[in-house]
Amino acid sequence: MPLINLPAFAPDLLADFAGLGTERVDTPVIQPAEPFLDMAGEDLRRRIFMTESETGESLCLRPEFTIPVCLRHIESATGTPRRYAYLGEVFRQRREGGSEFYQAGIEDLGEGDVAGADARAVHDALMVLSNRLPGRALKVVLGDQSVFEAVVAACGLPGGWQKRLIHAFGNQDRLRGLLAELSEPASKGVFGAEVERLAILGILDDAAKLESHIDETMQATGYSTNASRSPAEIARRLREKMELASTRLDAGTLETLRAFLSIEVPLSGAPQALYDFARGHGLAIEAALSAFEARAQALAAAGVDTAAIAYRSAFGRPLDYYTGLVFEITAGDDPAVLAGGGRFDRLMTLLGAKTRIPAVGFSLWLDRIEQAIEQGARA
Repeated sequence: MPLINLPAFAPDLLADFAGLGTERVDTPVIQPAEPFLDMAGEDLRRRIFMTESETGESLCLRPEFTIPVCLRHIESATGTPRRYAYLGEVFRQRREGGSEFYQAGIEDLGEGDVAGADARAVHDALMVLSNRLPGRALKVVLGDQSVFEAVVAACGLPGGWQKRLIHAFGNQDRLRGLLAELSEPASKGVFGAEVERLAILGILDDAAKLESHIDETMQATGYSTNASRSPAEIARRLREKMELASTRLDAGTLETLRAFLSIEVPLSGAPQALYDFARGHGLAIEAALSAFEARAQALAAAGVDTAAIAYRSAFGRPLDYYTGLVFEITAGDDPAVLAGGGRFDRLMTLLGAKTRIPAVGFSLWLDRIEQAIEQGARA
C-alpha cells in the first residue's frame, strides 16, 4: 500500500500548533493492542490492523493518537497541565479513502478549568481549519455525554440499563432499538433457561447461596476458576441479566428519554432549552447543566459564535472513552468530518495514571482537509 504524501500545508499547521503553546510529540507506529480493544469502542475495533509479537503479545498498527499520547505522558512521568500536538500516520480501515493516512491534533491534559479547556479545544480546531480554508463556512455540531448520563441516572434506570444506554450514546439506531426494547412487556422465558432454573430454585436473589451453587457446579464439572470468571462474577452477571430482561419503563419515563434525545438547538439557546427540559420533566440534573452552561459561556468568551454551533442532545462520537463534550466540524455542505474531538476524563486512570487527570482534545483528518482545499480552489 503506497504511503500517503504529507500535505503541503503541514508545516504551516505545525506552526499554528506551536503558536498555541503545544509540545510536539510522536509515538511508535506499532502499539499494544489491548488499550484500543478495551477502550476505543466497537467501531474502531473493527477497523484496527492487528499483528503479534514473537512472544504472542497482541499488537496493532497505530489506529489513532489519543491513547498513544496519553500512554506516552504516563510513561514519561511528566507533570500537568501539558498540551501535546502530534502529526503522523494512522492505520485503520475506512469506508472511504485509504487505510493509511495522516492525522494531526492536540491533547490537553491536566487543565483544571474544564469549561475553559473545552472551549479552547473547539476554538483551536476552528482556528487551524479556518487558516487552511479561509472564507469557507465551517459547521460545528456539539453534544455532551455527561448530560445524557445525568438524564439516564435521573430517570432511575437500573445500573445495567444505564450502562447499555450510555454505551450506545451517539448511535441513534442502537438507542432507538434499546428504547423500543424497554417499552415492550417482558415475554415468558426472556431470562434464559439457566436464569429461569435458578429462579425456580429460589437462590437467584440470595447472593451467598447463588455463589455457593455456582462454585459447587464449577468444581463438579472441573471448570477452573483460575481460567475464567469467579463464582461471584458469574453470579453478578446472572443477576444483572435478570434485571436487564425484566426492566420495562413506564410511558412517562420513555417519553422523557425520547424528548431529551430530540433536542436540537443552536448552542446559544441550549442551556435554557436544557433547563426548561429538566424542569418540565422533574429531573434533578443541575450539576451537569451548570457545567454545560459554563462551557457555552467560555466558548462565547473565547470569541466563538455559539449561535452558529448546533447542539444535538443525541450526538456522540464512536469512541468509548469520551465522558463529556463531543464535537465535529465540517465545511460547507460537504458531510466529510474535518475535525473531531471531546473530553475523556476517565481515560488516563484507565491507562494507568496514579491520579485522575482531566483531558480534552481534537484530531484533524489531513487528507480530507487537503480535498476541501482543492475543492475550494476549483470553485
